[in-house]
Amino acid sequence: MKITVLYGTESGNSELVAEDLGAALQADHDVTVSDLRDFDPALIKPDTHYIVVCSTHGEGELPESALPFGTRLEETAPDLTGVRYAMFGLGDTFYESTYSQGSEIIDRKFTELGGVRVGEYGRHDASSWDLASDLALAWLPGIVQALAGDRVGR
Repeated sequence: MKITVLYGTESGNSELVAEDLGAALQADHDVTVSDLRDFDPALIKPDTHYIVVCSTHGEGELPESALPFGTRLEETAPDLTGVRYAMFGLGDTFYESTYSQGSEIIDRKFTELGGVRVGEYGRHDASSWDLASDLALAWLPGIVQALAGDRVGR
């Protein structure tokens, strides 16, 4: 299966999670890991599955490295019909009203453009004792199964 892991980060935590997910996937899948800053939304195609790992910054905004992607996504509004993706958000429930909103922004836009989120929405709470990568790696098998599920018989 072809999988692209995209990450948006402010302090590097989402990048670490994305790299760990990519490493876990590489033995069985064709995997690319990319910073959203360097990824053109026009390259999002249905023949690839996407896992987006994104933190939240400020008052519930996209983190710095995801801002250019968010702008290009808004400006170009690519047709994401047939695109399946999974989402893993990082945030802090101490900031209850803005918790995990960076990932939610991307999720809403992907859905608005025709993409379909599969599997459970993964989340990490910085107020917990859990390590983000540990939660993401435990979440990953269900996501791989969900992503693969739509390709059976095709």
